[in-house]
Amino acid sequence: MQEFNAVQQVIEEYKINIVPSYRKFPVVVDHAEGSYLWDTDGKRYLDFTGGIAVNVLGHAHLATRNALAQQAAKIIHCSNLFYHLPALKLAQKIVGHIGRGKVFFSNSGAEANECLFKVARRYGEKTGRFEILSFEDSFHGRTLAGIAATGQHKVKKDFGPLCPGFRTIAKGDVKDFLNSLSDNTVALIVEPIQGESGIHIFSPGYLLEIRRICKERDILFFIDEIQSGIWRTGHFLAWQSLVSTVIEKQSVFPDGVSLAKGLGGGFPIGVSWISESYSDILEEGSHGSTFGGSPLACAVALAVIEEIEKNDLGRHVFEIGNYLLCSLKIFENKPNSLLKEIRGIGGMIGLELAVPSFNAAENLIKKGLLVAPASGNTIRLLPPLNVSLEEAEEARNILEDFLLSKL
Repeated sequence: MQEFNAVQQVIEEYKINIVPSYRKFPVVVDHAEGSYLWDTDGKRYLDFTGGIAVNVLGHAHLATRNALAQQAAKIIHCSNLFYHLPALKLAQKIVGHIGRGKVFFSNSGAEANECLFKVARRYGEKTGRFEILSFEDSFHGRTLAGIAATGQHKVKKDFGPLCPGFRTIAKGDVKDFLNSLSDNTVALIVEPIQGESGIHIFSPGYLLEIRRICKERDILFFIDEIQSGIWRTGHFLAWQSLVSTVIEKQSVFPDGVSLAKGLGGGFPIGVSWISESYSDILEEGSHGSTFGGSPLACAVALAVIEEIEKNDLGRHVFEIGNYLLCSLKIFENKPNSLLKEIRGIGGMIGLELAVPSFNAAENLIKKGLLVAPASGNTIRLLPPLNVSLEEAEEARNILEDFLLSKL
């Protein structure tokens, strides 16, 4: 890490001028390229934080830079009072990868979920239903509705009274899920892989069953793919990675999907996909966004998708993920190892440790590797989808040294 005095000066100025959000590491970033990031002292770090699952093409990728520059030279923003081609082309791409329906553009994952919540409330208004269910340990954003839906107490703390009509349920068996439903339940939102709580993966069988129940009970089934989507697990969406056959994919076909993070490759954008059965619930004037779906954001996101498609980066990161999972699993519960469990798919891997996640991340920074802390004792590996095998080996070697060390 950097010299204390220089970093401390920046930290103190942050405290004076910027409202705190995330707990930060004492690193002042200067620039980045590919899978690496440099601080203002010139030290290089291998970046497996990836902007928290955002930088799917790494840093300063030529495709995103060109799209940004070319579109900025044409038009950046025109408001949603007019039509423009970047939004249409991006919408067509997303619909092509998920299924027949429509998209709503916003600026973040929290906003993407907010749109789905409004779809649910408007749908339920006809029958007097309003309750939206989510699972314990989930994370669905930091708006007032988002924290009401989130299944983590620390996110809700001191923001009461929470928005009514949201209820968190336990992750149990199908019988528990059935018992959790009420006459007021109108929608369920689920992360196929819970990221913020430490990479917890729902079983395909469970997803299929709760989807079937939702369909039978006329309960909207929403999938939050904000962290797990955009080929991070090998497929466009994580639920596509988890459910193995075409028949099963159709069975677990969602009514709504939220996307953000990796979609813009570092440029802010959020998307809510709504299936054709419910895509007309929101009418003109019922929902909107000033900046959502700007020509600039859509052009960059389109370039990100096309670059991933062209180079089959979903398959690539899935194979890299298998290498990391297999090569690190040998340290699981090994005597003197800090690794208790490793879990994940593709470029979304969690290492549950015997030490707090923030302490572990600080130690790895000193060794030149950036990782993302999650709840409790879990750190996340969220590399770019185009990470090379050599870079993965470098990360693996740093992690081996850390896992066998004594903190």
